[in-house]
Amino acid sequence: MNIAIFSDTYLPEINGVAVSVNSLFKLLRKYGHNAYVVTTSSEKDISFVDNVLRIPGLELKKLYGYRASFIYNDKAYQILKKLKLDLVHINTEFGISQFGFIVASKLNIPSVYTYHTMYEDYTYYATKGYFDRFSKWAIREFDKTCMNRATEIISPSEKTKIYIRSIGVEKYVNIVPTGFDFERFLPTEENRKRSLEMKKDLGIESNKKILLCLGRIAKEKSFDIIIKGYAEYLEKYKDQDTILLFVGDGPARNELEELTKSLKVSNRVRFIGKVDNSLVPFYYLMSDIFVNASISETQGLTFMEAMASELLVLCRFDNNLVGVIDNNKTGFFFQEISDFKDKLNYVLSLSKEETDLIKKRAFESIDCFSEKTFYNNIVEVYKRALRRSW
Repeated sequence: MNIAIFSDTYLPEINGVAVSVNSLFKLLRKYGHNAYVVTTSSEKDISFVDNVLRIPGLELKKLYGYRASFIYNDKAYQILKKLKLDLVHINTEFGISQFGFIVASKLNIPSVYTYHTMYEDYTYYATKGYFDRFSKWAIREFDKTCMNRATEIISPSEKTKIYIRSIGVEKYVNIVPTGFDFERFLPTEENRKRSLEMKKDLGIESNKKILLCLGRIAKEKSFDIIIKGYAEYLEKYKDQDTILLFVGDGPARNELEELTKSLKVSNRVRFIGKVDNSLVPFYYLMSDIFVNASISETQGLTFMEAMASELLVLCRFDNNLVGVIDNNKTGFFFQEISDFKDKLNYVLSLSKEETDLIKKRAFESIDCFSEKTFYNNIVEVYKRALRRSW
């Protein structure tokens, strides 16, 4: 098949959608399809290199470097027209993705739409708390319009499907969890060695246990809960052997850095900033526990990356994680700031035998999220879309 994947965000940006799109792109090409990515660019003109078509877009600084393009570019359309596309796969909602719907309509081919992001959790970037009820209604109506335009809809989780139903979408929804490449996160001897070297270069003592927060540092990720809970943990248990490490960047970083100062834990919290995607596996491997308080995820790829890297996982409970984490067997849940400290102390107190068993169970549990399973499920959706368009 000839498939164009449309997304407003793509590598080298580091976020769940960019990683998911890249995974799909590589998989389709691996299995013999002609796959293309259509995304934004910081350049003044379009480029088409190694099957990635980039269209100029304006940077949205408050959204951590995301770019917004116009909904139509004739030069890009002429390139896509020559590719004899069978279908388009749309992964976001804005300029590039609206262009995807236009391309599908003009070429009279089916469109598959994956709903990755719960935008109701992001309204404060635009409203600052004003007209919040109206803005959420507008987002729901916009989301519904996008889904009703698509030939087939994909939800990465049951939680997201429930949301799709709640806003009034009655079309069939395919649940297809995003697959990822386990191999790059596996703790091989070579990768372990590299991660230990990086840990040393960061000036972190070899005996220090690292609590890792990885991803876009933004309000909806609730990293403030982790910092406050960690401060309470340090106060209660007088721990001297851990450090909280943030890998990533975003609009909430300055606010969180100020929070560490006000809580007098800035000497125990490190902000690394944005890193190259190729280095991400090594930050997992140098760490001991992956901690997360976000309840805005649609699937939680970082949780599975951590489990593949043999980290223990401690996260705030969310329906989205049911089926991904089995509490006290493959990972651990906490409910709020007040119980984070005790859960963290419990996890750190586990014996090596208990820790090894949990890591083993966790790795086995993510097999259903393998790239091969993801590929097979996606192809079935594509075939269904093509049949509906005959």
